[in-house]
Amino acid sequence: MASITSTLSLSSTKPQRLFDSSFHGSSISSAAPVSVGLKPRSLSVRATAGYDLNAFTFDPIKESIVSREMTRRYMTDMITYAETDVVVVGAGSAGLSCAYEISKNPNVQVAIIEQSVSPGGGAWLGGQLFSAMIVRKPAHLFLDEIGVAYDEQDNYVVIKHAALFTSTIMSKLLARPNVKLFNAVAAEDLIVKGNRVAGVVTNWALVSMNHDTQSCMDPNVMEAKIVVSSCGHDGPFGATGVKRLKSIGLIDHVPGMKALDMNTAEDAIVRLTREVVPGMIVTGMEVAEIDGAPRMGPTFGAMMISGQKAAHLALKALGQPNVLDGSYVGDLSPELVLAAADSAETVDA
Repeated sequence: MASITSTLSLSSTKPQRLFDSSFHGSSISSAAPVSVGLKPRSLSVRATAGYDLNAFTFDPIKESIVSREMTRRYMTDMITYAETDVVVVGAGSAGLSCAYEISKNPNVQVAIIEQSVSPGGGAWLGGQLFSAMIVRKPAHLFLDEIGVAYDEQDNYVVIKHAALFTSTIMSKLLARPNVKLFNAVAAEDLIVKGNRVAGVVTNWALVSMNHDTQSCMDPNVMEAKIVVSSCGHDGPFGATGVKRLKSIGLIDHVPGMKALDMNTAEDAIVRLTREVVPGMIVTGMEVAEIDGAPRMGPTFGAMMISGQKAAHLALKALGQPNVLDGSYVGDLSPELVLAAADSAETVDA
């Protein structure tokens, strides 16, 4: 067993505190700077590993085994999820939060469809490609649950990098046995039977993007008892769920989101998260498109809580315990469900 030792030089003087900050309300101290001209003290950091880095070799494997393992497992997933309980379309912050909340129930099978190779949507960065993610209270309680550290302010919290939220929730969600993420897969259409959404039509994302350049490339299908559309606001791949509902006559209009009003927008997104037609729940920024609600800009709390509300709407539709009818027993704080009652309310466009 190899041992690696390194020595760091740190200042022995107590550094002046420049910022008062906290994670989960507990005071943290600033890192001690390295000072030139002061006598350093030595700190030994010892790490051990179960292998020798100077003479490392992998166990041998046949290339065909790698191919068979990937193919067998993926095809098994496709067979398993060809008929499932819930399909979440779009793996942004709302979709991931929704799938996380639903899949707490091990009896509910959840498939996530994401057109991009990298799930997470816009939640890898804050506004204007900055790093920090702002979450207004009380949505910070969801961060406490999944274990994401933050800098606490009076009525909001700041995650130092948005990727901490996205990577943390994905690592917890995708480890569950009742969840499968199909990334690089597009939802090209809906399955509709008797005016009820009954699943999605799928294809490889690269195929979907090249229908105009090739001959007919037919899709596949995934039946579901509930579809949660979390496709985001309008754009090349945005609001596709509600736009398709309009084109087939299941809803009358999609007015699009209004200009930015952060305080109005977040409450409206959560309040208006609902089952818009039988079998299809809309969550996240796609709600703003169907209801003409304002955009919220670079705050993410409504995405998380809208996703949670959509999850409990799905659980209710499946006849499973949920907070909306009081049958849920769990750790969900009541403050997180800002609009527990069913509502057909819409925002004037």
